[in-house]
Amino acid sequence: GGCRAPPDPAGWVLVTRDVSTDTPALRQRPVGSPFDATSTAEEVLTDVDLSGRRALVTGGYAGIGLALVRALAHAGAEVLAPARRPEAAREALADVPGATVAALDLADQQSVTALAADVDGPVDLLVLNAGVMACPETRTPEGWELQLATNHLGHFALVNRLLPRLTSGGRVVSVSSLGHHHGGMHWEDPMFERGYAKWRAYGQSKSANALLAVHLAGSGVPAYSLHPGAILTDLGKHLTEADLDDVLLTDAAGDLVVPTFKSPEQGAATAAFAATSDLLADRSGAYLEDCEVAPLVEGEGLGDHGVRRWAVDPAEAARLWAWSAELTGVDALR
Repeated sequence: GGCRAPPDPAGWVLVTRDVSTDTPALRQRPVGSPFDATSTAEEVLTDVDLSGRRALVTGGYAGIGLALVRALAHAGAEVLAPARRPEAAREALADVPGATVAALDLADQQSVTALAADVDGPVDLLVLNAGVMACPETRTPEGWELQLATNHLGHFALVNRLLPRLTSGGRVVSVSSLGHHHGGMHWEDPMFERGYAKWRAYGQSKSANALLAVHLAGSGVPAYSLHPGAILTDLGKHLTEADLDDVLLTDAAGDLVVPTFKSPEQGAATAAFAATSDLLADRSGAYLEDCEVAPLVEGEGLGDHGVRRWAVDPAEAARLWAWSAELTGVDALR
């Protein structure tokens, strides 16, 4: 316990790669995917043999995580689904051959360390899927804002502790969200200690998810981030009517745009595509949506598609990586 101030993010400006040959514009080009928004994870994996492969999927016992675990296991993978509620996870995955469960609370760095220590042998695929959204202001024992602590810092520590076990050619898939449009890193107050704004905090954490993949890619680790689509899951359990008003989209005429909701199986498809598609071999670090590389889009506020530049900026990714490493005390790329 005990609170300690996070390091000053203003000092972290390190750039670790030549951005002139790896720009967001180059990375975010489409690859001609045969799949789209209606595809399911099992359809994406129809001709993919994952026999002998080992995957770890956080949040793999509900919503799109459960659908992804089912699809990966059906394709032959051995899947570990660590969960904050392991008994609920075991019940949800009881009928999935090849799926196992372990305890993990991403908001607890000691839990992350313990889980990583218990992972034996090589890992071929890390899917960072678990998360919280727009929750009431909550802080970890370190004083960290819960959405950043869970969605980013927990996954950051987990990846760093497991990178030595990632096989050559293994991939990291980070589940971000269109919610990153709410804003990039809130460097002036990343833990929202001077006033909590839950949607801004959520947007920061989802931008961080994308930036994690960018920096891993720049360090030679195949990594991708993605927006799974609008899916009706329990992720929105904290939302009020006012919250829903904040995230509803309108068109140029001001009329309400009702999103097309995907099934969990369709929501898991882009993660399955990111995890396995050979089409993405030269797109490491890219942000995907609807089983395709997403376009760069400009502007502010919540749009209906695409990735904002701040979520795929290599310099911003390097700054976030260094700051996160200082906070968590772990950096496998050093």
